[in-house]
Amino acid sequence: MALLEVEDLVVQFYAEDGVVRAVDGLSYEIERGETLGIVGESGAGKSVASLSLLRLIDGPGEIVEGEIRFKGRNVLECTDEALRDLRGNEIAMVFQDAGAALNPVYTVGEQIAEAVRAHRDVTDAAARERAIDLLERVGIPDAERRYSDYPHEFSGGMQQRAVIAMALSCDPDLLVCDEPTTGLDVTIEAQILELLEDLAAEFETAIQLVTHDLGVVAERCDRVLVMYAGRAVERATVEELYYDPKHPYTVGLMASIPRIGDDRDRLPAIPGTMPDLVQVPTGCRFHPRCPYAEEVCTLRDPALLDAETGVDAADADPDAHLAACHEYTGDLEAGLDYAVTVRGDDE
Repeated sequence: MALLEVEDLVVQFYAEDGVVRAVDGLSYEIERGETLGIVGESGAGKSVASLSLLRLIDGPGEIVEGEIRFKGRNVLECTDEALRDLRGNEIAMVFQDAGAALNPVYTVGEQIAEAVRAHRDVTDAAARERAIDLLERVGIPDAERRYSDYPHEFSGGMQQRAVIAMALSCDPDLLVCDEPTTGLDVTIEAQILELLEDLAAEFETAIQLVTHDLGVVAERCDRVLVMYAGRAVERATVEELYYDPKHPYTVGLMASIPRIGDDRDRLPAIPGTMPDLVQVPTGCRFHPRCPYAEEVCTLRDPALLDAETGVDAADADPDAHLAACHEYTGDLEAGLDYAVTVRGDDE
């Protein structure tokens, strides 16, 4: 049994012009101790999927279908009391905007201590000691003094470190990181990501890392899930995804990465934009932007399949390289030939 199993998850929002299915039939799993990267353009559904794990979807949004099983228990069936025990204790979250995640009227140290007291039967003194220890562990100097500082007295990078300390305060089994380095410069970003990796290894914590940065995924993740318009279009190990991508959307993302020594005048870009999720295209959702699209792509939505055997994702080997493209249903007549695009070699 995987630590986390998401099956056929559907999350929709009710807007004036219709129903937006931000996540539409998403399935994936995370093993104990592994780091799963979730990538895709803005609007792909990455953050909504992450918030759903802790049932943090507020109106006008709603989780309408699917299961989220954590250690075999369906989170969507948890009582409010069980959910309070789960949040921050077994599953913790590092939000995109650390400044917004911290309460401005309480000291940083007190907020971490509060998280400890909420899930552990400890004295105030023990909770304070734990908070100071965590601040030291995440690299905040003079932690005992900084315990009494307010969030506005911390830099952006230090705020993010404090949020990580809070998330790790109860030794969670799963850490959900929703673009945890947004707005930080590259030096601080590297430090934060290395800190997350080291602490996750120390605490034996699995990580779900949502990011736009494919370089971060290459360095920090074990497996990758590529999302497009609310659905998974590819899933593989990092090595397989980077050296042999199977979906045209992933190929487009890879081709847009600048490389040292690249002498191209312009980086390739995926034409068009993410579709309106109120009125998604018929067939494959990516076909209006896909250079390999054929008639079948406009008519039928391809299932997520093992790219080698054609077996449905639900029945495929857990380590199989999965892709949702008609190339792997056998219905794409011309086939895909995009090795040149991926590697940036001379044509």
